[in-house]
Amino acid sequence: MMQKTYPQLTAEYDMLIQRKNVPDLRHYNGIYQRWQHPVLTRDHIPPFWMYDPNPKTNPYMMQRLGVNAVFNSGAILLDGKFTLVARVEGSDRKSFFAVAQSDNGVDGFRFWDEPVLLPDTCPEETNVYDMRLTRHEDGWIYGVFCSESKDTTVNDLSAAVAAAGIVRTKDLKTWERLPNLITLRSPQQRNVVLHPEFVDGKYAFYTRPMDDFIETGSGGGIGFGLCDDITHAVIDEEKMTSIRKYHTITESKNGAGAVPIKTDRGWIHIAHGVRNTAAGLRYVIYCFATALDDPSRVIAEPGGFLIGPLGDERVGDVSNVAFTNGAIATPDGQVYIYYASSDTRLHVATTTMDRLTDYVFNTPADPGRSVDCVKQRIGFIRDNLAYLKK
Repeated sequence: MMQKTYPQLTAEYDMLIQRKNVPDLRHYNGIYQRWQHPVLTRDHIPPFWMYDPNPKTNPYMMQRLGVNAVFNSGAILLDGKFTLVARVEGSDRKSFFAVAQSDNGVDGFRFWDEPVLLPDTCPEETNVYDMRLTRHEDGWIYGVFCSESKDTTVNDLSAAVAAAGIVRTKDLKTWERLPNLITLRSPQQRNVVLHPEFVDGKYAFYTRPMDDFIETGSGGGIGFGLCDDITHAVIDEEKMTSIRKYHTITESKNGAGAVPIKTDRGWIHIAHGVRNTAAGLRYVIYCFATALDDPSRVIAEPGGFLIGPLGDERVGDVSNVAFTNGAIATPDGQVYIYYASSDTRLHVATTTMDRLTDYVFNTPADPGRSVDCVKQRIGFIRDNLAYLKK
């Protein structure tokens, strides 16, 4: 077989990093712009993370530590750069976090030399993934992620326990690990997001109550809870915000995604919803808004999904999935939504605050029944035809 040299591997890597992304003009909806190339894949991993360049110890230039996928990413502006804390999954199935930065947010993402080494304070923790990054008004940048451990109460090797791990930092280099979030009325938690502002003087979290690792069970949707001290975060009551509903995109599950974006009309949430199909679960991204004076109260929820997997995005380790846990709103009114497809690669969709706000507050809600959806669409069509005849 052909054997590549380390300089060849490096040259291919550099060529990929330098490749310019271009808008994907095939899929227009007026809401956001898709881009032709993913922003992060396993090919964006630096060769020295995977290959030993020393021919004496690696004479066949083999991968020694492989990478399977790069996907779900928290996102933040840091020192003027678009900064992602991505989930990297090794060939051994273990996930870890790594920081990648770009000057323009759509291409040129390059990983820092080393992945994130979190403080090892949970001996039972086996896997970590899907970090949300919140720049909080208390001055810290918080990372809230899924901390997965083996469920030792049952005789099943696949059984696990999900908790919300919490870290904080000022520079994404030095991390302080805080105790995991405790929710007194929910056995497990995943897809937890920290609200960027204090609410009634307390830290506020969007939660996803779960009965066990896979099933939401009695969990009714995205929860909202307050705690006094984030260094020992305990939530008693979880109020429900965006709830699961029969025969909708959130029927099976839904969960918070990116950190809410503040507008003058309310907090815009970019979340994920899950429904079951004959081919398995389908994940899509949807939006809703909550009130400025009460971030637990939903005030707008456009019907349907914002982003669903299209084309090659539908194929991967876990097919038919679009998922987000990071978005960046820039001071000049641009919005970058970082979403993963099929648990394999990371993409970006770009829009503006004006467009996103218009979409969330002016798109009709889901009427709930087929007959009412038809009535809604007929009314829409008739109004449009009347306008076109003027």
